[in-house]
Amino acid sequence: MEYPFNLFDLRGKVAAITGAARGIGAETARVLAAAGAKVAVLDLLEADGQAAVQRIEAEGGQAAFWKLDVSSEPEVGKVFGEIAARFGRLDVLVNNAGIDGVNAPTHELALAQWQRVMDVNVTGTFLCTKHAIPHLERAGGGSIVNVSSMYGIVGGPDVPPYHASKAAVRMMAKTDAMHPGYIRTPMLEEVAHASGQGEGLFAYLGSQAPMGRLGEPRDIAAGILYLVSDAARYVTGAELVIDGGYTAR
Repeated sequence: MEYPFNLFDLRGKVAAITGAARGIGAETARVLAAAGAKVAVLDLLEADGQAAVQRIEAEGGQAAFWKLDVSSEPEVGKVFGEIAARFGRLDVLVNNAGIDGVNAPTHELALAQWQRVMDVNVTGTFLCTKHAIPHLERAGGGSIVNVSSMYGIVGGPDVPPYHASKAAVRMMAKTDAMHPGYIRTPMLEEVAHASGQGEGLFAYLGSQAPMGRLGEPRDIAAGILYLVSDAARYVTGAELVIDGGYTAR
């Protein structure tokens, strides 16, 4: 017996994704576009964002790029209004934008270093949610997915602002929440390069998960597709942990 409809069909839907120029955000934009959604790619990285749009369009999808600093309320309000005007509605918000910040112990951090991470990761999530909700309501409802981290669930010995911010996002995310484990994204590539360990760091991080490997952006994008589709129509206030079993140890 076959379902009379596709549970993951997003045709007619419009999705806005922050931090969508690279990594998890770019792959999520690609996956949602492949499912039929019109996608707003939001990021400060203009060249990468335009490249993400071009890839979606080359694959037959519809997307547009907006340069956006999620920590600026005037910018957020303006951009979300433009998205609704361009595509006619807004049904999905994926709060994915995030930075890791300075890797230093708490007592050595400057207030400005702490505040910058909070401005992007926490305040940015708040502002995008605040300005998306009126558009979702006008569309008759929708989905909000906040991308947190496994380090919003368990502690870690480094980057205190990042961990604290992701714990905050987790508690803000009692709508729909995502908790990725170690995912090989450009951010993690930069960490590996800075550490001087390169592939050795990736091998070590992969060994920490019971599944024995690093996650890929598409592993998270697939979970987001589920949460914003009709397959998850009775899911709300839930947390979906995609971490290769790291937090189940």
